[in-house]
Amino acid sequence: MRSHSLPLPPAPPTGPNAAPRSDLATLRKLLPYLWQWRWRVLIALAFLVAAKLANIGVPLVLKQLVDALDLKPGDPRTALAVPVALLVAYGLLRLSITAFTELREYLFYPVAARIARRVSLEAFEHLLALSLRFHLERQTGGVSRDMERGSRSIQSLLNYTIYNILPTLVEITLVITLLSAKFDGWFAAIAFGALAVYITFTITVTEWRTHFRRAMNEQDSKANTRAVDALINYETVKYFSNEKFEQGRYDENLQRLEKVSIKSQTSLSVLNVGQSLIIATAVTLLVWRATLGVVAGTLSLGDLVLVNALMIQLYIPLNFLGVIYREIKQSMIDMEKMFALLGQNREIADAPDAQPLINRGGAVRFDDVRFGYDADREILHGVSFEIPAGKTVAVVGPSGSGKSTLARLMFRFYDVNAGAISIDGQDIRHVTQQSLRQAIGIVPQDTVLFNDTVEYNIAYGRTGASREEVEGAAKAAHIHQFIASTPKGYDTMVGERGLKLSGGEKQRVAIARTLLKNPPVLIFDEATSALDSANERAIQEELRSAARNKTALVIAHRLSTVVDAHQILVMELGRILERGTHAELLALNGRYADMWRLQQSSEADAEAAPDLTLAA
Repeated sequence: MRSHSLPLPPAPPTGPNAAPRSDLATLRKLLPYLWQWRWRVLIALAFLVAAKLANIGVPLVLKQLVDALDLKPGDPRTALAVPVALLVAYGLLRLSITAFTELREYLFYPVAARIARRVSLEAFEHLLALSLRFHLERQTGGVSRDMERGSRSIQSLLNYTIYNILPTLVEITLVITLLSAKFDGWFAAIAFGALAVYITFTITVTEWRTHFRRAMNEQDSKANTRAVDALINYETVKYFSNEKFEQGRYDENLQRLEKVSIKSQTSLSVLNVGQSLIIATAVTLLVWRATLGVVAGTLSLGDLVLVNALMIQLYIPLNFLGVIYREIKQSMIDMEKMFALLGQNREIADAPDAQPLINRGGAVRFDDVRFGYDADREILHGVSFEIPAGKTVAVVGPSGSGKSTLARLMFRFYDVNAGAISIDGQDIRHVTQQSLRQAIGIVPQDTVLFNDTVEYNIAYGRTGASREEVEGAAKAAHIHQFIASTPKGYDTMVGERGLKLSGGEKQRVAIARTLLKNPPVLIFDEATSALDSANERAIQEELRSAARNKTALVIAHRLSTVVDAHQILVMELGRILERGTHAELLALNGRYADMWRLQQSSEADAEAAPDLTLAA
């Protein structure tokens, strides 16, 4: 079967030099998901603010505790006069910090997990809804890695953005306010100046580091794509002894990934050292100012402890703010490709007024259909024919004549460029895709199975079918005996893409799957091409039985399989050259008759070849 593909619309650039997506635009995309959980989010946010207030209260109580124990000479109190109330308050504040934080986690974690699940599901649904053109162009390994990173980054982004940045800013504001209220202006000025320098430095360096992270993602996706491609095509790699070649291709991307990851880690070290230097300088200056105040008698020991504790309180969230910003930027980068996938235009979409297909027997009509995978290269040139309800029409012709394209158009993997395709008088562009595809069953030329059991793959034709129904379809496809002879029977795993089965066995599983679906319209696209002559004849009888009273389109290369069709279409270069029954076409003595004589001669030679070998 010949395949064609159109270039996709240009995707958003994703390389190291790509223009970054607007962070606000990315956050805006998450707001509708958060809105559904707004009350839970607000309550969780209130708990977190309460935790931050308790956190600020700890150094204030600690100051009171130190001042209460700072006994002067001649003070009538003794060291045994322990301020019990302050100790209890200190303990309760410490407990409150943990309690409020865990309550916030309890309330918000399910929200982040549910949103990540929902966005991932929507991306998966969107991928399944995209046209065949997209899936012919895509690279499975890269797409799967993009989805994995995107899903993981959603939870990180929500946690960091909603429940770390805002509370950290609140805590910093509270600390600076306390410093301004209780001490001279230098304390607040030093703290605020350090904060401004820290934020400026962090943003500047992180923006510089961003292109390293984007380059890492690019090389990671490429390496994963090459690995998956090689593993999927394992047999082909082995056929040509190209293990070293594939390893070399894979290592090329790994080397690039290694180089850019080293640059990324080095730049991270520069960022961490710079942040620590700014914080250490600010803390040293503030403690120095407090020490001078204690020596001068304007500040108490409790004040010194308070300043030091506040600086620790400020240092922890401020240092974490740098981590948060880095992680948010990385999460934004990780989400870029996932949102790019969600932004891919659905080439084939249901019309706004699309209705379910109404089955009245399954009559199919192609009316002057023109189609091309490429805009400047037409494949079908005004094809017109009709398959009456319950009848079988066969299409024959050389490779590249457009036979399999007819099946793709019937399934509406693509829309026709001109003309129309209708089923029971209903233009397939005006019915829902789900109802259309439920009404059509296909046995393709190249059968691909899921890496699951034989039963799962047959039952895929009608999910929820019973074991008895699955076995009935397998018997009709002449594969039940083979399945029953295996150690695990219907629980036998078929392997990746069905590699554990032979070509004929895979084809019979595909036939059983379609028979179980039992649709009104059937398409057999070289359905017996992988079978030997004996099995082909047996399954042909079953296919004829399955197609009885159903509308069937049979795409065939071997003419002997379509001699009983109600009508045979001879296609070449996207046009119908001849049409009629087998006898009519032979009497016409045209293209079909030539093909028939050629195939009969080839089959005769093939049957005689063993005898000639023995005679020799």
